[in-house]
Amino acid sequence: MAGAKLKARARAAARKVVARPRRKMAQHAARRPWPLHKFLVKKFREADFRGDGLRSYAHYRDLGVKDATRGMVVAHVIRFTEPCDPKVVSKEHYHDTDFQMIYVLKGSITSWFEGRGAHTMTAGDCWLQPQRIRHKVLDYSDDCELLEIVMPADFATVELEK
Repeated sequence: MAGAKLKARARAAARKVVARPRRKMAQHAARRPWPLHKFLVKKFREADFRGDGLRSYAHYRDLGVKDATRGMVVAHVIRFTEPCDPKVVSKEHYHDTDFQMIYVLKGSITSWFEGRGAHTMTAGDCWLQPQRIRHKVLDYSDDCELLEIVMPADFATVELEK
């Protein structure tokens, strides 16, 4: 009889452990400060690369995240389309963002960051840029492609050099 009571207690304790995370998840969802986002699948199409982005020497492939998150996040692939010309690309600036992460998909890029110096990143490397950090691109390879994820989706870029 004592063995049966122990087994019953163990089963009851196991049920309680499973129930707790569900309640916490529901409570977290109720406090969420942003709207739920939509399900999104974005298949690769070469035609999706467009030359109407921030940089004249790059094409951007929007990944559809801005619409799916109702403006909370933007994600795009940046493909550099012209050889690096420091007179054009090496302009100090910052972005007025809450979050900005860049992942190198192909090639390499060298950038300078205020207080951190110059860093060369190659395929597989990533970096997180603190809010409003001054920076500039110093060089990139001809095949350079980056994935950039930024919050909020609409953000300002402030040019510090003309």
